Amino acid sequence: METNKPLVKNSAVLPVSLILLAYIAFISLGLPDGLLGVAWPSLRNNFSRSLDSLGMLMAASMVGYLISTFYSGTILSKIGVGWLLSLSCGLTGMALLGYTIVPFWWMLIILFIFSGLGAGAIDAGLNTYAAENFGERLMQWLHASFGIGITTGPVIMTFGINFFSSWRWGYILVGSAQVALALCFASTVTMWDKKETRNGGVSQNSYMDSRPPMKETIKHLNVWLSALLFFIYSGIESSLGIWSYTLLTESRNIPKEAAGFMVGSYWAMFTIGRILAGFFTKHIGMYSLIKISLAAAFAGGVLLLWNPFPLSSLAAVVIIGFAIAPLFPGMVSLTEKRVSARYTANTVGLQMSAGGIGIAVLPGMTGVLAQRISLEIIPWLNILWIVLLFGIFTYSSKHTIKLEKD
Repeated sequence: METNKPLVKNSAVLPVSLILLAYIAFISLGLPDGLLGVAWPSLRNNFSRSLDSLGMLMAASMVGYLISTFYSGTILSKIGVGWLLSLSCGLTGMALLGYTIVPFWWMLIILFIFSGLGAGAIDAGLNTYAAENFGERLMQWLHASFGIGITTGPVIMTFGINFFSSWRWGYILVGSAQVALALCFASTVTMWDKKETRNGGVSQNSYMDSRPPMKETIKHLNVWLSALLFFIYSGIESSLGIWSYTLLTESRNIPKEAAGFMVGSYWAMFTIGRILAGFFTKHIGMYSLIKISLAAAFAGGVLLLWNPFPLSSLAAVVIIGFAIAPLFPGMVSLTEKRVSARYTANTVGLQMSAGGIGIAVLPGMTGVLAQRISLEIIPWLNILWIVLLFGIFTYSSKHTIKLEKD
């Protein structure tokens, strides 16, 4: 029975306060992503930038994110999880606060690099810790916490713009919260790096280290296809979250308050969908769940493109947000079946990196095309990415890596 599965691995006794702090950290990780989509129309006007300049900020954030995730293992071994999280939250918080005071665009780009560094380290550090110490249920709720943060972000920014007539208010609030969280991590450093077992011993966390060289891993087509899945998925999730507000307000003339609510609904349904997916996976099966989710996301994309009546945009955004929720954790769990156990560890790392690149590249590409063609290109691109994702997932699932037996 699923209810008998332990919440914590290795029989470790984790303080409830530590688990809650991890959840709060993941909420804070999602907040800046939720802020940017609503803030962008005002922010770009403030710096006198074109619509497609968002791609520069996304690229800067991606550079920082990839650097910190790549070196997270080395940093973790030197300073431990607690200090990594504390320093990363502090760096992210200061960068967010810096957004509100810098006078020049190039300074904002530099700050986005630093915020990406901090976010990547938080993401990698907490996921590494959770993978070693959390059971399946706690892990699901941890990632649902990110959805709570990215759902709350648009609400915070919409409130700031409507009541304070400034996009800066949202970043001041979230940046200050990040700094406070950094202090919390600093005060709990020893709790993160030392855990007692239920029998009074010391919890030992270890993984099998028999990984093949990366150059052997990347010889296989399915490894690259797996990375491409996460590149496309992360781009879909990020693009709609960032550009839907601009599409609704500047192309479809929907009031800003209503559009902000719609973007918030997108992330809210994303969060709800991820929570509920855990209850249905066992009964439906992961392959079927992913295909059903992609079909529902396609239907939502068609509705967003068609837009037959004013409320259809809201319905489309809600459907897509709910539908794509199970895709990321589902595809992660099926990694071994696509590439075999031998290449799973290396492939998961490549998938995370590809996802980070997709978050920057696809929204940036969308901005370039929207600038040169029309904002109405956004629904067309959304449908294209969903179809590609379905095709690659189906192909890679049928053509798995077969290892020769010794």
